[in-house]
Amino acid sequence: MYKVLKNKKISSGSYEMIIEAPMVVKNVMPGQFVLVMAKEDSERIPLSIYDYDKEKGTLYVIYQVVGASTEELSLVKDEIFGVVGPLGKPNEICANIDDFKDKKVIYVAGGVGIAPVYPQIKYLHEHGLDADVICGARSADLLLIRNKVEKVVNKISYATDDGSFGTKGFVTDLLDKVCDKYDICVTIGPMIMMKNVCDVTKKHGVKTIVSMNPLMVDGSGMCGACRCEVDGKPKFACVDGPEFDGHKIDFSLAMKRMNTYKEEEKIKWEQMKKKFAEEDK
Repeated sequence: MYKVLKNKKISSGSYEMIIEAPMVVKNVMPGQFVLVMAKEDSERIPLSIYDYDKEKGTLYVIYQVVGASTEELSLVKDEIFGVVGPLGKPNEICANIDDFKDKKVIYVAGGVGIAPVYPQIKYLHEHGLDADVICGARSADLLLIRNKVEKVVNKISYATDDGSFGTKGFVTDLLDKVCDKYDICVTIGPMIMMKNVCDVTKKHGVKTIVSMNPLMVDGSGMCGACRCEVDGKPKFACVDGPEFDGHKIDFSLAMKRMNTYKEEEKIKWEQMKKKFAEEDK
């Protein structure tokens, strides 16, 4: 069991959780993730590492309630059953910072995607490379951790679908106008957003890294649930990624695989809502 120091709602449907996990954060690098289990019989949930404190041994994650398992996670109070990690490979730029010191870097984040972007730009800032950021969400209230992000970037631009903050429109609208100024782009967010960002950067000839967020079960490459097709070859997000060359990803296949268990997820969600209703009686 791992002690939970905080599990608080920070926006509509999004929560921040802080966990005591010194062995997990000891060797963590930006770009990696963890698998968490709320209870002994819970499903494993892959979550990007949003922040960490190696001296205190604390791990920070942000997650969105989108189904039964994340709803169960949102109800956790003092302890969580399992935290496994750090998993996956670190971000390419952070892992090879000296090779990118003279490069112009831009991050494009969508929704909760700003959570895994934050430790990367924070790390770059601490090592003398300030990146630019374009951040998007459906509305102003869904733009997460703005204060923290704005402290560690060179320049940040916002786009909201409804125009409630920043530019009305999509992150790709802003990116298309400035893309030629950059040597490399990192994008993290919904699958369709990352695909659209890659379409823009490919047009401008800008190297692009995407952080894939497919279905994941065991985090060891054994189950095959997180298989992606990269440059025509099978890769597993949990061990080969989660980051890949965005211009080599088969996004059509990736989005199709994301819907594999939609019906089962719906059934599980209905069962859990029924269980909650019965417990409230």
